[in-house]
Amino acid sequence: MQYLERTYRHNILKNYLISYQVTVRETDLFISSDIDLKQTALHAVHRHRAHLEAYIAGHPEFLSSLTPLKMDDLAPEIVREMLKVAHSAGVGPMAAVAGAMAQFVGRDLLSHTPNVIVENGGDIFLKCEDNIKIGIFAGESPLSNRLAIRVGPEEMPIGICTSSATVGPSLSLGRADAVCVRSSSAALADAAATAVGNRVKTKKDIKKALAFGSQIKDVLGILIILGDELGVWGEMELI
Repeated sequence: MQYLERTYRHNILKNYLISYQVTVRETDLFISSDIDLKQTALHAVHRHRAHLEAYIAGHPEFLSSLTPLKMDDLAPEIVREMLKVAHSAGVGPMAAVAGAMAQFVGRDLLSHTPNVIVENGGDIFLKCEDNIKIGIFAGESPLSNRLAIRVGPEEMPIGICTSSATVGPSLSLGRADAVCVRSSSAALADAAATAVGNRVKTKKDIKKALAFGSQIKDVLGILIILGDELGVWGEMELI
């Protein structure tokens, strides 16, 4: 695994929006919207992080488990969402944390502006009134930065999340350069990307991993890149 500067943040075509960064400890969001909502986003991050941190303080297994945990109807909303999608994907709840944070902050911002893109470590929540193209960064793969996913306004809000075994700090038990998953829930897309990525150890695993991911309820599309090979399933318009 290697660390690379987040130059992929320029891979979302959104020239008509204002972009800014919001960072609170491990949470590092790159946000685009019609107007500068940095302070609103900052407050949203603090609120959702406070809910997560308070829950983890009383339930430390939430932070460390690599398998689903039982549902908790008394938990904060963001925690309940992470528990739910972890069950759907068969992973620990923290596999959904980046997508969930992007989704919940993005949803909060939509009450102030009609166009919002929130990127959190390669996990994206977006709702826009125009077509959006998202470039695919896949580390050292020769396919990196050569493909993009097109999303139309009628398809949003949507979550598109990426798991990688070769780029960034996220835990993956596989070897894929990039596993992108699309869902109406960014939290689910994040958890599913981890679950699918865990199953890609060689190029021969791509087909089986796509078949596995296609069975996860509410997953709409999957793209897997390993080296010079890729596999695609579902609603992924590549350009």
